[in-house]
Amino acid sequence: MGKHTRSRQPGDTAQSPAVAPALERGAVGFEPLTSAQDAPSSARASHDRREAVGASQRPRRKHRLRNVLSTVFLVVGIALLATAGYLYFHAQSEYSHTRQSNEKLQKVANVQVSEDNGAPKIDFAALEAVNDDIVGWVDVVGTNMSFPVYQGKTNNTYLRTSATGEYSVGGQVFLDCKNTKPGMVDAQSLIYGHHLNDGQMFAPLDDLKKQENFDKVKTVWYVDRNNKAWELEPLLLYIIKSDYDDDLRTFTFASNNEFHAYLGKMLAKAVAKRSDAQQVIGGTSHVLTLVTCNYDFGHGRAVMLCVPKSEAAAATGAQAQDASTSGATSGTTNGS
Repeated sequence: MGKHTRSRQPGDTAQSPAVAPALERGAVGFEPLTSAQDAPSSARASHDRREAVGASQRPRRKHRLRNVLSTVFLVVGIALLATAGYLYFHAQSEYSHTRQSNEKLQKVANVQVSEDNGAPKIDFAALEAVNDDIVGWVDVVGTNMSFPVYQGKTNNTYLRTSATGEYSVGGQVFLDCKNTKPGMVDAQSLIYGHHLNDGQMFAPLDDLKKQENFDKVKTVWYVDRNNKAWELEPLLLYIIKSDYDDDLRTFTFASNNEFHAYLGKMLAKAVAKRSDAQQVIGGTSHVLTLVTCNYDFGHGRAVMLCVPKSEAAAATGAQAQDASTSGATSGTTNGS
């Protein structure tokens, strides 16, 4: 017999030698490709793996950065709180020191009220024993402004120094170094006091910029170291929007007309005043001017001018309540 051959049957698929190996590969999981672009190269596969690794690491790096920033902010916040706490308690300590210093001076002065005219009676001999720079005592009735007044060689002498020579944030109330001792000798006598945030020293003076508060103050006493008592009343209060006013430190004037013109300039700037201020100015020979800080426009000044009651009464034609004691008392009359 001849070699057996199988005839080709319908439905049979011809297999070329190139196709058979491909089918064998497919039998173990090979999937035929639809295009050449779908075949990832080894470089692309490596790049994808790096991208995958980088993507997994980026959230970790962001998390670590957030932790570092949170720690920095926490440390800075704690430092700021600690600094604020230190400054607060330091300020309170300084205020307490100023208060205690003034309370001691009050005791040394043994302040009493005269039964004759209501003027403060001061033991100046005792105050002189503590510090011979004492020149007087100022008392704004109805407020807590009641202090000894000193005068140094410069206006810095008692700016931050107590009567006993120690550093003090409140210093002492002082008469301008250019004024004639013991005050109320020149046409204008200037007395300065700090405006402390806890309400000490001359802080209440700044509150008198409101007319209703200004009107409540009826009497201001100045008693010099010779026990000459001047009974005064507020004339006007104005605000300086800077820390200095060239016009303010004027102590003597060539004439009464020049002095009255000066007072008229101050009146034009007043934020609080007595209703008859212009009339009073016409008969005024002296003013006691109290000065403290004002913070309405930065670092400015609140300035209140006070006139002797006897001069105000004479200028307005009013009857002085006690002509023998208004103005300068203890047997002394006002001088010009």
